[in-house]
Amino acid sequence: MLKGIAASSGITIAKAYKLETPEIVIECKQSNPAEEIEKFNKALEQSKKDIETIKEKATGRLSEDDLKIFDAHLMVCDDPALCDGVIDKINSESVNADYALDAVAGMFISMFESLEDAYMRERAADIKDVTRRIKYHILGVNIADLSLIDEEVIVVAHDLTPSDTAQLNKKYTKGFATEIGGRTSHSAIMARSLEIPAVVGVTNIMSTIKHGDMLILDALKGKVYINPDEETIARYRVEAKRYEEEVAALREYKDKATVTVDGHHIELAANIGTPNDVAAVLENGGEGVGLYRTEFLYMGAKDWPTEDEQFEAYKKVLESMGGKPVVVRTLDIGGDKHLDYYEFPEEMNPFLGYRAVRLCLDQKDIFRTQLRALIRASAYGKLRIMFPMIATIDEFREAKGVYEEEKAKLVAEGVAIGDDIQVGMMVEIPAAAVLADKFAKISDFFSIGTNDMIQYSMAADRMSEKVSYLYQPFNPSLLRLIKMTIDGAHAHGKWAGMCGEMAGEPDAIPVLLGLGLDEFSMSATSILRARKIANSLSYAEMKELAAKALEMETAEEVLELIRSTVK
Repeated sequence: MLKGIAASSGITIAKAYKLETPEIVIECKQSNPAEEIEKFNKALEQSKKDIETIKEKATGRLSEDDLKIFDAHLMVCDDPALCDGVIDKINSESVNADYALDAVAGMFISMFESLEDAYMRERAADIKDVTRRIKYHILGVNIADLSLIDEEVIVVAHDLTPSDTAQLNKKYTKGFATEIGGRTSHSAIMARSLEIPAVVGVTNIMSTIKHGDMLILDALKGKVYINPDEETIARYRVEAKRYEEEVAALREYKDKATVTVDGHHIELAANIGTPNDVAAVLENGGEGVGLYRTEFLYMGAKDWPTEDEQFEAYKKVLESMGGKPVVVRTLDIGGDKHLDYYEFPEEMNPFLGYRAVRLCLDQKDIFRTQLRALIRASAYGKLRIMFPMIATIDEFREAKGVYEEEKAKLVAEGVAIGDDIQVGMMVEIPAAAVLADKFAKISDFFSIGTNDMIQYSMAADRMSEKVSYLYQPFNPSLLRLIKMTIDGAHAHGKWAGMCGEMAGEPDAIPVLLGLGLDEFSMSATSILRARKIANSLSYAEMKELAAKALEMETAEEVLELIRSTVK
């Protein structure tokens, strides 16, 4: 049995289809520049045709958002920094096209892989995918066509590119397992969209598995069994059936309210990154959007997005949600999230530096543009604006003051705006949690960002493997900060939500419910399971559980308490 990361849920049993990547050797050779440039350009054009064909075949099977991956791949093909860099290298050094491409692409790949943000690191995979295809065409190497698979298999590979994943036919490809990758990789995201079970990051899978081996893929626990015995196969057939029944049963919760057995209502919302993500929110019975990460609107642009461009994006989300609340986080850029068109200052610790609301209050023209777009869009739905990285009362007052100024200008201009806009803040800095009762006098709501709150309260970088043991969402110290935040909001008649990963964690739901959390925002695919859990609990009993958890000493004790109390 090999262990990896469960990237797309499910259990499946089938033979291994081992995808061998052709070995190519890139050597530096003195060549005729004109001939090599012609080779490169021909390979580039063929690669564009390939990508367009793959996108066309995948239309209807993949979501609009997933299909945009191939638009990004076409942009890589047309990127002047890449293409001109290759041609310049061929001309200046008289080297072969494949060598020049390998060198220039390698520079860009290294740059992206060095970033801390997992989403941005995965963009290196896009460049690898596209440039590998171009290199294969330069060298005349055949590219595997996974769409030709015509029997039930589990695909095993070192990695699956977006191009590979888009060719998978779920009728025959029952799952896949790769040596590298994470939950945020394109292949993992697309597998979830296609509803194909996937386990990624399985060390040594290519050297251990042979083509045709019988496999069990447990993409719930991240396990791959190789040539299992009949007893194990029989057990997993039962597990697979039970999982399918559970998934079917969860669909019954789509249109139900989220109410505990003793009548306490909470709101289950979803985190989104683009307007296209709204479809999944509605499909999974989301009661709102608890976090719209607007930074992706900026990161996907070539320059600061205009007021009208932003307005259209926000309007689309608000209209699509049909009157359900939408919490939009203002620009949260900096730290490990960068922009191609803006140079951030060099800092020793950018996570604790010039970022999020700090940048917006310093660059108010950028902030005002976003706020105007949001206020204009408020006429099309139930808008809640949220400022990130608020540390002091003065910061919140200043940010809200800019909002009030822009709102007054738009009213004076005769622009129609919503009459129930709420303006709140993320609570991710411990100092803000401790002062929550004061913030609640001027903030309409709180949304707790546990991902950052944990690393700030523990003084531990969540991306650092050496201190990963300190990423403890169940530590009583964190639970006390959460309790302070919720109590501070409730003391002034305000609501408190959570948009960090913890909100969708099954073990966390009972204790967060007991602490009095009003809104839980999570990935859309976690909503139905969370509703099933919440609807089975007693609010009165969970309050007792939470009170005990606050008196515990360790995260392990809290987890044991939850698991022994909630069956």
